[in-house]
Amino acid sequence: MKKIVIFAGTTEGRRLSEILADAGIAHTVCVATEYGEIVMREQTDAEAAGTKGQPLVSLHRGRMDRQQMEEFLRNEGYEIVVDATHPYAVDATRNIRAAAVQAGVEYRRLLRAQSPLPPGCAVFETAAQAAEYLAGTEGNILLATGAKELAVFAGLEPARLYPRVLPTPEGIAACEAANVPHRNIIAMQGPFSLALNKALITQFQIRYLVTKDGGAAGGFAEKVQAAADTGAQLV
Repeated sequence: MKKIVIFAGTTEGRRLSEILADAGIAHTVCVATEYGEIVMREQTDAEAAGTKGQPLVSLHRGRMDRQQMEEFLRNEGYEIVVDATHPYAVDATRNIRAAAVQAGVEYRRLLRAQSPLPPGCAVFETAAQAAEYLAGTEGNILLATGAKELAVFAGLEPARLYPRVLPTPEGIAACEAANVPHRNIIAMQGPFSLALNKALITQFQIRYLVTKDGGAAGGFAEKVQAAADTGAQLV
């Protein structure tokens, strides 16, 4: 059996780990943050041990640059690396792919399908373009793009921004750096139901819902429908 490592951080990565564990295949899961480790630990603690009492899933936490990834793959003797990072984590994917090539390790990318876009939505290639569009508008904005993109929207009036971020110190710090009022911060772990999306839009009188296409795993369809049901403009 080849030695496998999964760079996770998505629902697909956790699901792949579950499938391998159910099949009795030992593997390592790499996560970048303490929060990611907590989520994975909830799963691995529930997994059955291997036939010899050894855990089927081992965890490695910590951010690595390309060189560190290459050394990690070489030193641990991995033969297959699965990149199951977020679809928009382009830097992570670039580094993982390059490290795998340099280490001579088989590379596989686990991606989610793109979603059909509804008519009437405003579509942009980058968050910066979306922010530029929103600068010429009025009304509250629900930012469901994550903490990493928040700085791009910092040029907008802070009182308009209602960022939905993970409930971590990093998420709150990103909001504070963008001068978002504490009363506007929505710190929750998704994905979110249609009912909750609609409730947040109504509660905070949201005029614009900004999101990436996170696919089914990211609750994209629920956000699309919530915007349609409430009359919010989907960006």
